[in-house]
Amino acid sequence: MNDITPPHRMTPGDIARPSRIEAEAAVRTLLLWAGDDPDREGLVDTPARVARAYEEFFAGYTIDPVELLARSFEETDGYDEMVVLRDIRMESHCEHHLVPIIGKCHIAYLPNGRVVGISKLARVMEIYSKRLQIQEKLTAQIANTIEAVLQPKGVAVVIEAAHQCMTTRGIHKPGVTMVTSRMLGEFRDNAATRREFLAMIQGSRGPVEG
Repeated sequence: MNDITPPHRMTPGDIARPSRIEAEAAVRTLLLWAGDDPDREGLVDTPARVARAYEEFFAGYTIDPVELLARSFEETDGYDEMVVLRDIRMESHCEHHLVPIIGKCHIAYLPNGRVVGISKLARVMEIYSKRLQIQEKLTAQIANTIEAVLQPKGVAVVIEAAHQCMTTRGIHKPGVTMVTSRMLGEFRDNAATRREFLAMIQGSRGPVEG
């Protein structure tokens, strides 16, 4: 019988964050590895700029999306139809190559007695997108969090995005868009509800930047 305990899988919260000096030193190393001189005029401030940019790109690690959604409202006068937020600009980074994923996200939910400020739906997407991601996981995280906190009758999330890991490197295929979806509750179980949502976002579909 194998009684070996599997190794602990670290989460971001388990990892000691390096100092700003260490982060900037790492950028200098990458500049040297790329073949350039980090001390030349054009690059001397680049390590500090990259560190600041990373704080912005990956700000989602410092915010709790569940806490953000916790405040909702019951005064809806019985409104129980679909709430749809479409064409939310999305910027993320591929966890495999650290290059941008750029596109748009559509979010819908069917209230079950409570609603939430629409800006918070966009913020949930923003929090998860400002982490290293794959699109499939990002789509599921947004939908699962909205379902867990709001407990609506249904949640739908669709993301359309271009991945620079395949447009600017590797296979070099620009113009390709990846589409992922996560349907929960009524959106999964009721074909008419799902069709209504897809029809609402269909007119917004166009070229995705990136």
